[in-house]
Amino acid sequence: MNNIKSKGPTSGGCLCGAVQYQISGKMRAVVACHCRQCQKTSGHYVAATRVAIKDLQLQDCQALQWYQSSEVAKRGFCRLCGSNLFWKSDSQNISIFAGTLNSPSGLSLTKHIFVADKADYYELTDDLPKFERFD
Repeated sequence: MNNIKSKGPTSGGCLCGAVQYQISGKMRAVVACHCRQCQKTSGHYVAATRVAIKDLQLQDCQALQWYQSSEVAKRGFCRLCGSNLFWKSDSQNISIFAGTLNSPSGLSLTKHIFVADKADYYELTDDLPKFERFD
């Protein structure tokens, strides 16, 4: 799964600061998702890491809102500034949108998924693995 151990806790949050979190464990390398739902919620595609839920601590979450985006997943966002923060489909792990991490994260992009759904206005020109759906 290409886990990267954080050097100390990693933190992040939304644009306005109303939602803040800290990660204490291993983060998965970043995966770019090009599915239609990610396009609609982000305006482009989503780049996300993933952690065990037990390793995510919400410091300030009064503005955190959840939206059930499909039968199997929900998305967490700040209801004040609209920042997309989380994607969750099971009780063990949670995906965290990489752009919400405070720098430096120590992570790198490792692959693209759902490239069959990619929008037509851009090309994937890197040498990273590309998968038609989820691998």
